[in-house]
Amino acid sequence: MAFELKQNLKLTQQLIMTPQLQQSIKLLQLSRLELVDTINQELEENPLLEEQSSDNDPETEIIPELDNVKVETKTKEITGEGDGKEDFDWDAFLEDFGPMGVPYNHEDTDAPPLENILTKTTSLSDHLLWQLGLSRFTGEEKRVAKQIIGNLNNDGYLMATPEEIASIENVNPVMVEDVIRNVQEFDPHGVSARDLKECLLIQIRFLDVDLSLPGKIVENHLKDLETRNYNNIARKLKVSIDDVKQAASVILKLNPKPGLLYNEERAQYITPDVFVFKVGDTYRIILNDDGLPKLKISNFYKKIMGGIKNNGGEKCKVYIKDKLQSATWLIKSIQQRQKTIYRVSESIVEHQMEFFDKGINYLKPMVLRDIADDVEMHESTISRVTANKYMHTPRGIFELKYFFNSGINRIGELQIASQSVKEKIKEIISGEDDRKPYNDSQIVSMLAGLGISIARRTVAKYREMLGILPSSKRKKYF
Repeated sequence: MAFELKQNLKLTQQLIMTPQLQQSIKLLQLSRLELVDTINQELEENPLLEEQSSDNDPETEIIPELDNVKVETKTKEITGEGDGKEDFDWDAFLEDFGPMGVPYNHEDTDAPPLENILTKTTSLSDHLLWQLGLSRFTGEEKRVAKQIIGNLNNDGYLMATPEEIASIENVNPVMVEDVIRNVQEFDPHGVSARDLKECLLIQIRFLDVDLSLPGKIVENHLKDLETRNYNNIARKLKVSIDDVKQAASVILKLNPKPGLLYNEERAQYITPDVFVFKVGDTYRIILNDDGLPKLKISNFYKKIMGGIKNNGGEKCKVYIKDKLQSATWLIKSIQQRQKTIYRVSESIVEHQMEFFDKGINYLKPMVLRDIADDVEMHESTISRVTANKYMHTPRGIFELKYFFNSGINRIGELQIASQSVKEKIKEIISGEDDRKPYNDSQIVSMLAGLGISIARRTVAKYREMLGILPSSKRKKYF
């Protein structure tokens, strides 16, 4: 059998992800903070990319709307390939700016030093170590205590056994147990406990009340306490139901997670990507560009390219062209990202106009395809746009995904958004009698009276999503 080489013509279709397309997709799904981090990283790595210092800076080579500008054309324009014309006043530029295009700043300021305006929150370990420094522990006991404090989780519970700590410090486990009991005397009460029962018992010891009954309940009847089965507790302990309720009220005031009082995690403040303002009878959409670095291409390298052409240096020229192309792609991708967010936000406002005018009860069912068809984009693009993006509206701050809801049937009317049904459930439960809370079946009947047809298991699912306990655990006895 003879082998031979032949040329065949074959026509196929395939999707090619160019580097620019990959970068655009990546930037589209980033949150605002992630985008700022990405831009700052590019500013550090790409010498041709600079942050615009002023909107009115005449010496700025900004790439404006790049929809109709090809990257290759812009690259040739800045690198000097083509007609070789030079229309930039480099002498004036270098006179006012530093060697890398950064303006000199000789202005003196009376602002306080940075270290005088920054603050540091006290963590749980810092608070415990401070108390340890004021205690009368021996040197060996302090080493063990530091190991104990270092093995506490955010809730304040000890995650290592006495044997493990004893092995690390080469001491007796009995001595470790003694140090654990001493650390448990620290503030906040209940830290370094091994489980919930021990944590509550530690706190009960510091209460100025009759502790016998609360201690017995915590020691032996936590499960009944969780389910609020007070009758069973009273029967087992041979006490009255009123005594059990009084002891339960004491236990419920204890802190099951004492370490959270000094948790280093703090509230995360949301910076919206889009602002929606009502002007007359219409809504105006404004993108939030505050805090986003405004990028430009450094004109300083235009002179460098001219010098390279005269003195050789092809490798340097290729390097600058690659960096220029990368910078141009980044600026174009950011501009495209902002345009896409604006178009999607504009479409959301148009679809949910009644919500903005009248409130949550008028939120319409809406899926990704509704917006995708409106802005002529793919559903996957809409999904990326709405991820981790927030909109500030007259009704509050909402994630863009908030406006996408499945529909619930209404008797004889149009569908209602699932988010509106959740709000209805929350309103019903908030107005119930604490001693006789509504069960899921009763909530189904009340929703049916409002024309909302929904199954009991769906009510249970929505209630769990809202973080609302079942009726048996919402019931209050005192």
